[in-house]
Amino acid sequence: MNKQNQQILLARRPEGMPTKETFAFRDIPKDHPEDGQAVIKTLYLSVDPYMRGRMSAGKSYVEPFALNEPISGGVVGEVVESRSEKLKVGDKVQGLLNWQLYNTVDAASVRKIENTDVPLSAYLSVLGMTGLTAYFGLLDIGQPKAGETVVVSGAAGAVGSIVGQIAKIKGARVVGIAGSDEKIRHLQELGFDKGINYRTADNLQKAVEEACPNGVDVYFDNVGGSISDAVLNCLNDFARVPLCGAISSYNIPEHEDLGPRIQPNLLKTRSMIKAFIIGDYSKDFDKGIKDLAEWLSQGKLKYKETMIEGFENVPKAFLGLFEGKNLGKQLVKISDPSM
Repeated sequence: MNKQNQQILLARRPEGMPTKETFAFRDIPKDHPEDGQAVIKTLYLSVDPYMRGRMSAGKSYVEPFALNEPISGGVVGEVVESRSEKLKVGDKVQGLLNWQLYNTVDAASVRKIENTDVPLSAYLSVLGMTGLTAYFGLLDIGQPKAGETVVVSGAAGAVGSIVGQIAKIKGARVVGIAGSDEKIRHLQELGFDKGINYRTADNLQKAVEEACPNGVDVYFDNVGGSISDAVLNCLNDFARVPLCGAISSYNIPEHEDLGPRIQPNLLKTRSMIKAFIIGDYSKDFDKGIKDLAEWLSQGKLKYKETMIEGFENVPKAFLGLFEGKNLGKQLVKISDPSM
């Protein structure tokens, strides 16, 4: 167990868009496990927009990453050494772990993957936090009904693409907003009723009005900014707005991110907007995973992954999120399973 280990640190807090100088690589020893622990080899690693918020020092719903300490995120890995009765060598697990080649952790801090017939990477996308975010945000807050119109921003991304498909399962009409013709074609393949390319629309609000002639009943907001300004002007009475993310403003100083006042719209339509984080639903994860897996096996859910290979390319994959390069979930393949 003396093979080299490596980790990725937060080297400096970014001002505006992160750069490659935001990150640093450090060689470290690979620790032996103590009683109740296991050594996890990273197979797949997730990069997510919310991590940008944790790179800043300001107050948020989760503690910021510490400077010169490893960044953490979703990982699927393989047990390569164990001193726990709960895990044996060869077991596949998922958890929130450091960006490292190997993590030595308490066995209770990771979840064993029981169904390995599904591609392991799916546990970081459709069967992981991505799928669960779409599932709970849409069904608990959005509560779409058959025949209603659901609009999804960031619709070709990891969460948005699952949101739209669940809305279709529930009988809704679904309109997705994305940033390229390729992504709009992908939405059509997923069964979305209509797609809007916000980069080519001359008047985005008019485009939303034309795509939603009966108004908007549910708006699943992944992006904020001018896209959401346009959609919020099209809400029906008693519309519901699950607020999942605001990626359009993550790299803009707060005092520069100004927009229309939304209160009159919400008051006029008696609409409800509610922000959430996936940890709010942790006690119900098993039910969410069960439903998502069932829809997946029935062919009702499709998912797309954008995969980059190599631990050295993790920063590149993360930075690509803010350039709209990913279709579906952005993942990094770090290594192959040993068994």
